[in-house]
Amino acid sequence: MAKNKNNQAIWNTRIQNEASNLFQKVGNSIDIDKRLYKEDIQGSIAHVEMLFRQKIISFKIKNKIIYGLNKIYKEITYKKFEFNKKYEDIHMNIEKRLFQIIGDEAGYIHTARSRNDQVITDFKIWIKTATKDINNNIDKVIKSTIKLAEKNIETIMPGFTHLKNAQAISFGHYLMAYVEMFTRDKKRFLNNLDNLDENPLGVAALSGTSFNIDRNFTSKKLGFKRPTNNSIDTVSDRDFVLDFLYAVSVCSMHISRIAEELIIWNSDGFNLINLSDKVVTGSSIMPQKKNPDLLEYLRGKTGVSYGNFFSMLTILKGLPLSYFKDLQDDKELVFNSNDTLINCLKIFDEVLKNCSSNKKKMLELANTGHITATDLADYLVREHSISFRKAYQKTAAIVNMAEKRKKNLNELTLNELKKIILQKKIKLTNSSNVLIKPMVASLIAYIFSLARGLHFAIILKNKRKFDRKNFEKF
Repeated sequence: MAKNKNNQAIWNTRIQNEASNLFQKVGNSIDIDKRLYKEDIQGSIAHVEMLFRQKIISFKIKNKIIYGLNKIYKEITYKKFEFNKKYEDIHMNIEKRLFQIIGDEAGYIHTARSRNDQVITDFKIWIKTATKDINNNIDKVIKSTIKLAEKNIETIMPGFTHLKNAQAISFGHYLMAYVEMFTRDKKRFLNNLDNLDENPLGVAALSGTSFNIDRNFTSKKLGFKRPTNNSIDTVSDRDFVLDFLYAVSVCSMHISRIAEELIIWNSDGFNLINLSDKVVTGSSIMPQKKNPDLLEYLRGKTGVSYGNFFSMLTILKGLPLSYFKDLQDDKELVFNSNDTLINCLKIFDEVLKNCSSNKKKMLELANTGHITATDLADYLVREHSISFRKAYQKTAAIVNMAEKRKKNLNELTLNELKKIILQKKIKLTNSSNVLIKPMVASLIAYIFSLARGLHFAIILKNKRKFDRKNFEKF
C-alpha cells in the first residue's frame, strides 16, 4: 500500500473516478463514528501486537505503528486532529493520518483484518463502557429513591388500581417498587455484557484470513472472554445492538411511568407531592403556574428510545448475510439512545432530590374510597369462619350502605353493621369487632399499610443493617 501523497481514498486504484458530492455526503459516517476513536486505536494496537507475536510483522514496524497510533490518540483527545469526510469513517481517518506520521509502514496495520470486523470490535468495546456508565447512573437514581422512601415509611397514602383508591399503603413502600424496576434494568444491561463478550477481531471481511493469527491473544488484550465462532455471523451480527437498545427502552419506560405518576400527583387535582422551584418552570401568560416540565420531558423522551429500537429492528429484518451498508446506522441509533437515557437518568435523579410528599393530603385521600374494605372482608373470614366470597359480598353491601348514608366505613355504627352481617348469623360484638368499630381512619390505614409493607419497613428501619452496596454488586 503506497503512501497517499495525493490525499486520495484507499480504494482509488480500483475506483478511479471520484465519488459524487451527494454520495460523499451520504456515504460518510465520520461525524457519527468519530466517537469510537479510543476503541479503534485500542483495537489497532492489540491487533499489531498480535501480528508481531505471530511473526507477521517486524518489531520495528510494530513499534512505529503503535507510536503513530498513540500520537493520533493525543491529537484527537486534545482536539488537534482534522477529520476528513472524504475518508468516510473513523477507521480510514486514523489510517490516513498514520500514513502521514510514519509513512509506508502504516500499510501493515490492516493486515489480516477488515473494517467489517474492526468496526464491530470497536462498537462492542464502546457498548461495554457505555453500559457501565448507565448502570452507575441507575445506581444514583436507586439511592435517591431509597433516600426519599426512608423519609416516607410511615406516610400513608392510597394505593391505586385503575387510578382508583384501592388499599392503604406506605408511600415509602410505593417508591421501593421503582427500586425493583431499576434493579432489573441493571441486571438486564449486565446480561447484555455477557452476551456480547465475544471478540470479533480476526474474522476479517466475512471468511477469516489466511494469516496465522491468534484471536485468543487479542481477546485477552481487549477484555473479551473468547473469540466469536462463526465469521459470517460475526460481521452481520447486531443482536448486541438490539439488546442494548431494548434495555435502554425498558429503562426509559420505567422512568416514564414514574414521571407520569409524579405529574398526576403534582397536579392540583391530587396535590400529593411537591416539587421545588429547581425542577419546575413557569408560564408565559399565567403568573401562578409552576409546571413539571422536566417530568414531561422524561415522559416524552421514551418515544425516542422506542423509535431507535424499532428502527434497528427494521434495518435488520430484510438483510441477508453478511455485511451491508444498511448497518452503518446502528451507531447513530445507539449513541442517540445512550445519550438520551444518560440525560434522563440525571434529570430524574435531580427531580427525586427536589421532591417531597404532602403527607396531610395523602392521608386525607386515604380516608376516601373505603380502602379498608378488603381488610374487613379478611377479618370476617378469619374471625367468623365464612368463605371469602361470602365475606366479599357482605362487605360490598356494607360499602353500599356507607355510600348511601354518605359515611366512611369507620363512621358506621355497630347497629348499622349488624343489619347486614347478622343476616348470615355472624356473631358480632363490641369486643370482637376490632376492624369496624368506630376509630380514626388514619389508624386503620396505618395498621394495614405496615402489615402489607412489613418487609419494607423492617429493612429501612434497621438502617445499620441495610447495605447500600447491595445495589452496586450487580
